[in-house]
Amino acid sequence: MIDYTYDREHTYFGSEHGPVKHVDFTHPYTEKLRKIIIDSASRNMIPVTTTGIYAATQGPRFETAAEIDRMERDGATIVGMTGMPEAGLARELDLDFAVIAVVSNPAAGRSESEISVDEITSMLQQGMNKTRALLELVIPQL
Repeated sequence: MIDYTYDREHTYFGSEHGPVKHVDFTHPYTEKLRKIIIDSASRNMIPVTTTGIYAATQGPRFETAAEIDRMERDGATIVGMTGMPEAGLARELDLDFAVIAVVSNPAAGRSESEISVDEITSMLQQGMNKTRALLELVIPQL
């Protein structure tokens, strides 16, 4: 994960909440939970990509083509507006955390057409059906 967000509350600690808590964030997602998700998807022929680097952006606007170019140079393979600070907050509380992301559109500058909110909505609806099915398999294992 690469965090490009700003101005989001990103810790439960410091000031009135107690001393700062430093956490190892080498691998933002819990391997145990990732394995449950990946194995559940695999056993039920739900297609998933199991590797990559998530770039968390501020939103709500979409990224510029130049920003996508930079993120690609940084190693990002998927871009979204969620996931941070949630991953860091979960780590502070020793909670398992993983991401199930639905890819809804090509990034800016990676398609001949402009980004269409209607197309994104349609793709999200399709993806959420698979996500619900996957969660129904994952949740009983937690």
